[in-house]
Amino acid sequence: MRHGITLFTSDRGIRPDVAASTAESRGFDSFYVPEHTHIPIRRESAHPGTGNETLPDDRYMRTLDPWVALGLAAAVTSTIKLGTSVALPLEHDPITLAKTIASLDHLSGGRVHFGVGFGWNAEELADHGVPPKKKRTALREYLEAMQALWTEEEASYAGDFVAFGPSWAWPKPVQQPRPPIFLGAGSTDRNFGWIVRHADGWITTPTEDNVVDNVARLHKAWADAGRTGTPEILALAGRHDAEQLKLWEDAGVTEVIFGLPDRAQDDVVAYIDRLASKLDH
Repeated sequence: MRHGITLFTSDRGIRPDVAASTAESRGFDSFYVPEHTHIPIRRESAHPGTGNETLPDDRYMRTLDPWVALGLAAAVTSTIKLGTSVALPLEHDPITLAKTIASLDHLSGGRVHFGVGFGWNAEELADHGVPPKKKRTALREYLEAMQALWTEEEASYAGDFVAFGPSWAWPKPVQQPRPPIFLGAGSTDRNFGWIVRHADGWITTPTEDNVVDNVARLHKAWADAGRTGTPEILALAGRHDAEQLKLWEDAGVTEVIFGLPDRAQDDVVAYIDRLASKLDH
């Protein structure tokens, strides 16, 4: 089971390049960042953690652009995977986003992990022109169109939300046919069905309380759909818990991702050091 970290990037605290290089030097396998373009002040959407319109952390409104942050991290690392937990593709032009991700995968030597979400904040998505009842279909089309640009010499796509005629687009990602795609979402049958059809694995939510049973459910859905192998399972963890980690590994979790605290740089580096020691890195 791999070990990664996720940094809720913002305009305060440790920089993503410092966090990523520190994590790599301490033996971690992956480095993730989230995405929010903005937070509308007037909202009715309930946050998954609080259950209402309040936010648990002011970094939601201070989040750095994930691709700029990961580009910075790529420049000072050489082996650690660079991912999003999660990105919101529907807040971007898919042709431009395909170029951004292909460029990062090319320049980093094939290290991108593409964690995606539908987006819980309906008002944020609405400002980007995303119909709330069509976001699953729209995300599927975005990913299909992006993969066409990543794999085809003359790419084209015709959908309800994305359409373009035969086009050239390089560079192609090092990872073919695409960087691995992981859906960050709750453990519903509907979400698992979407993963089986359109993704390579699942990122748990921070509030997921039954990882073991839900991994078994996703494994069954994967096999029933005729997909080969098993899905990647990326589990978000709080504090280090050796017993829990062993249960997760035995259940089929392939990577555990630890969150970093919202503290000054020296404190975060010390936290990474302590975590690496507990994990025997």
